[in-house]
Amino acid sequence: EAVPVGEGGMAAIIGLDDETIAVACEKATKEAGEVQPVNFNCPGQTVIAGTTKGVEKAVEELKAAGAKKAVILPVSAPFHSTLMKPAAEKLADELAKVTIHDAAFPVVSNYTGELETKAEEIKANLVAQADHPVRWITCVKTMQAFGADTFVEAGPGKTLCGFNRRIDRSIKSLNVENLESLQKTLDYLKEVR
Repeated sequence: EAVPVGEGGMAAIIGLDDETIAVACEKATKEAGEVQPVNFNCPGQTVIAGTTKGVEKAVEELKAAGAKKAVILPVSAPFHSTLMKPAAEKLADELAKVTIHDAAFPVVSNYTGELETKAEEIKANLVAQADHPVRWITCVKTMQAFGADTFVEAGPGKTLCGFNRRIDRSIKSLNVENLESLQKTLDYLKEVR
C-alpha cells in the first residue's frame, strides 16, 4: 500500500563503492525520481531502491560508472527506502499494541548496526528499518566485535552466508531452510561444543 505496484523498485549494484553509488543516486533523483542506496550487503554489493524511473536512471548511471552488474530486482516495492514511510507508520501503530521487554541478550539492529537491549530502542528500530537502509556489513562487524564467529541463517537460501564470506572469510556461516540443513547445523554445533 505504501507504494503502488509498478511505481517503485530495487536494483542490485555489483562492483562499485558506496560513494559512487550514492552520487549516482543523487543525480538520478534530481533527473528522474527518488532513489537511494538501501542495502549495504557486503563489499562490492549494494542494493538501491526508489521510484521505478529513479531506479532505472540510477542503473543507467551506474553501468556508465563501471558497475560489473546493475540488475533490476523482481520485487513488489522499494523496500528500506524513504518511500516506505507510510508502511513504517503502520508498523509503528501495530508495534504500539505489542509488549516488548528488554532483551536478555543484545539484539543487533539492521537500522543502526548497534547492539541494543532496551525494549523501546528495539521497537523504535524495528519501525525505522522499514524506511531506512539495512547495514548488514556493520551488523556483522558489530556481532564479531561482540564475540560471534558462527552465524546461522534461518530461511530459504544462503544469501546472508554468501554476504558473510565476502565480509570476512573467517566467519563460519550455516543455513537452516529444511530438516536436512537443520540436522547438518545441529551436528556441526554439537561438534564444536
